[in-house]
Amino acid sequence: MISYQDVLETLKETSRTFFIPISRLPQGLQEAVGAAYLCMRAIDEIEDHPHLDKLSKIKYLSSISQLLQAQTSVATFAHDDFAALMKEQQHVLPAVTIRIGEWACLAPEVIAPRIWDATAAMAERMARWVADDWKIQTEADLDRYTFGVAGAVGLLLCDLWAWFDGVQMNRTHAIQFGRGLQAVNILRNRDEDMARNVDYFPTSWTHARMREYAFHNLTQAEAYTHTLPPGPVAYFMKIPLLLALETLQALARGESKLSRSTVLQLIQDIS
Repeated sequence: MISYQDVLETLKETSRTFFIPISRLPQGLQEAVGAAYLCMRAIDEIEDHPHLDKLSKIKYLSSISQLLQAQTSVATFAHDDFAALMKEQQHVLPAVTIRIGEWACLAPEVIAPRIWDATAAMAERMARWVADDWKIQTEADLDRYTFGVAGAVGLLLCDLWAWFDGVQMNRTHAIQFGRGLQAVNILRNRDEDMARNVDYFPTSWTHARMREYAFHNLTQAEAYTHTLPPGPVAYFMKIPLLLALETLQALARGESKLSRSTVLQLIQDIS
């Protein structure tokens, strides 16, 4: 059985943005959000993998989606089927992807199927974007992409908060939360994406225009956090929003990312 220390170590290795807010959530919610993050990260690694070819990405994303849709409960989860799917690429795909079956069963039984549903839907959308070579020509295309791979995560978080303590989040701002964070990732990874011939910028958009898009979504979500009562939901949202807004400023100054010391200081200021 997977230990939660193992989960925390994996979270720490895969995201300095989300590790701290997830690790400070109350028991039950921590496992649910941790499971959701790691499942989403697992399929994201497939979509962005620099060495997997197009057909392989479509195959694995589609297969993961279909397997998740076939599950009923944590007790009967088809671990062997997931292991068999991952086996042929175990030396290519990262551990967070290989272990997706473990992450899927980390959440409490009552909420785990909602996470499977969200991950399955996202994997299908990712497969379609891979098949279409990520053709993003208009702002509407960008909205579709940022919703499909991040805004929808905000909607999942709404359901997790409501399940845990009855907090009803504004779903519009939850979508903006995900969209804004994804837009910052697009800006940060611009050179790497272009090196693999993937362009998430709509036609004729500049870095400044993408920063405006990110800033609009982030500030709308950030303003909403001030209306939330003190507690795990507000705290969880404030950390990635602050780091994303600070990253936008750093990118505008020509820096590639925030330093680790800056990240730690910003988080300490929120604490």
